[in-house]
Amino acid sequence: MLIHILLLIIGFGVLIKGADWLVDGGSALARKYRISELAIGLTIVAFGTSMPELVVNTFAAYQGLSDIVFGNVIGSNIINLFAILGITGIIAPFMVRSSTVWREIPLSFFAVLVLFFLSNSFLSDTEILSRFDGLILLIFFCLFLYYIFQQMKGENIPQEVTRKELSNLKTWIFIAAGLTFLISGGKLIVVNSVKIAQDLGISQTIIGLTIVAAGTSLPELATSVVAAIKKNNDIAVGNIIGSNIFNIFFILGVSALVRPVAFNIRFNYDLCLLGAGTLLLFIAMFSGKKKKLDRWEAVILLLIYIGYTIYLIKKEIS
Repeated sequence: MLIHILLLIIGFGVLIKGADWLVDGGSALARKYRISELAIGLTIVAFGTSMPELVVNTFAAYQGLSDIVFGNVIGSNIINLFAILGITGIIAPFMVRSSTVWREIPLSFFAVLVLFFLSNSFLSDTEILSRFDGLILLIFFCLFLYYIFQQMKGENIPQEVTRKELSNLKTWIFIAAGLTFLISGGKLIVVNSVKIAQDLGISQTIIGLTIVAAGTSLPELATSVVAAIKKNNDIAVGNIIGSNIFNIFFILGVSALVRPVAFNIRFNYDLCLLGAGTLLLFIAMFSGKKKKLDRWEAVILLLIYIGYTIYLIKKEIS
């Protein structure tokens, strides 16, 4: 077990360093090409931190493990929204752009509605996410990317000259190395956490509900916390909102194309929680004059996730 504990610690170190490089590279890229950090967070950073979910879901879909396909995405999105935003806001409360409140957060809620509609038997006789449904999700993903690029074209971000910029080569090296370290660190943490849990006699079900689901979201956690500490608020928020949209439209879309996956209607409760949490975030941002996630609001988000996890574990044990 000692070797697994050591590898777990190394995994956290690799993960944190990867997040640090990714934030620095993403910020440099945004400044260099006068692209907003929010756009970088919603695209490059969000895609990079969603890679663990993509890898897990591709293999799970190929093997016909439907519960893992849906559980990984829905569970990761719930963790992103409640746990990661909660932890990030507690460590470093951050401001949120008006455009994020009025556009990106509603887009995230729309993604939940689309998944709920396609997964349930509104268009067919069975609860299944078909290849046609996967194609629809990917079309929405393309429309989302089009929207982001249109936003980028309409922005006029002033060039900062007060700091020494990274060269083009170093910028992309930082981004590539950051993504590589995030994925590698996340894999080390998940694999060795599972090994430790097994050695302690914890069931596979509990491992899946806690360690594996949280493990694929570790890149988002590391990236958002580091970004918030560095005052890159748009990357911190864009990473979470963008990842949630990526997970539903892109990752589930690809998963369904690999193999149609059956939908367990039990996930409807989790989808309802995800949708309610997204609305709660919108209301919290809308109600404040500064559109800021205060520390007390972050605490509420984290407590909701803790309560949700306890409920799942108790339900599984009983």
